[in-house]
Amino acid sequence: MCLIFTLEIDLMYQFNLGISTTTTIGTTTTATTTTSTTTAASSSIINIPPDATWTQHGVVVAGGNGQGQELNQLYTPHGLYVDEDQTVFIADFDNHRVMEWKYGATSGQVVAGGNGEGNQLNKLDKPTDVIIDKETDIFIICDHGNQRVVRWSRRDQTSGQIIISDVECWGLAMDDDGLLYVSDQEKSEVRRWRIGETNGTVVAGGNGNGDQLDQLSEPTHVFVDRDHSVFVSDFVNNRVIKWVKGAKEGIVVAGGQGRGNSLSQLNGPFALVVDQLSTIYVVDFWNDRVMRWPKGATQGSIIVIGNDQIGEANSLANPVGLSFDRQGNLYVDEHFNERVQRFNIEAPLSEDSNDDEK
Repeated sequence: MCLIFTLEIDLMYQFNLGISTTTTIGTTTTATTTTSTTTAASSSIINIPPDATWTQHGVVVAGGNGQGQELNQLYTPHGLYVDEDQTVFIADFDNHRVMEWKYGATSGQVVAGGNGEGNQLNKLDKPTDVIIDKETDIFIICDHGNQRVVRWSRRDQTSGQIIISDVECWGLAMDDDGLLYVSDQEKSEVRRWRIGETNGTVVAGGNGNGDQLDQLSEPTHVFVDRDHSVFVSDFVNNRVIKWVKGAKEGIVVAGGQGRGNSLSQLNGPFALVVDQLSTIYVVDFWNDRVMRWPKGATQGSIIVIGNDQIGEANSLANPVGLSFDRQGNLYVDEHFNERVQRFNIEAPLSEDSNDDEK
């Protein structure tokens, strides 16, 4: 059996940890939460010049000390968030924790979980994504192995609260109205949640697992723009699909030409960001690269690509997470290099650039 096939089986096994059932949001755990607006990075738009380039040699900003559970290590990092001060937050998948790495730090600190694998409120089980709602100063975490979404206060980090249960979540986003978007791999859908609701609203997929325009197949990450259009990394279908608010089906905006490594193809899309021009930046997992797709383009361009030298500064080994800081520097975490790298932008941002981006 070839290495790639073996790795793919392992990854897909991690995706399917259980069967989700009816999805509900617990009002008892969310009654005190109110959000009229949010500055969560997933809904902030950064102005990136269309001709921007990035250095091809990254700088390690988290991990990079081998696989492990020490504070200077990561173990298959997944979702990634970068704050305005270039602090990096990482869903540390196999360490069952969320880590914070301040700018220039040589080790991180645990800000959620870190008490072993489990379903108690002070534990996480294979977290896949994290965002911050700055209006309420809380972490919102995809607790994938426990099939739930939890929130952790940034001030009291001893335990979390369940806000959505029975959901095989992978990716999170929040819009400017404070509404939460959650991808569900088991149901092949994305739902929008208002805190306190008993049921979310399907905004993408929800028509069974498949490759039609009204379907998704194991969606991973999600992004919401200012028009409340939802962009979804449709992993098995090797495409990014856009669902305009209220639409009954999506529009393929990247990939969708079968699995492959040409500039018109993707091979396992994960994290994505959409900028002010509706240009899509997406991690292409099995191709070890980050792609840029301008609006309406039939093919993308490579902005960062790996090589065969595992651990080198110009290598990517199965990238998963993606984020930008407010200067436009690109952050990528790597599933098998156990690290986060920053690739510095080589063109200045426009003067009206906004907050950081997830």
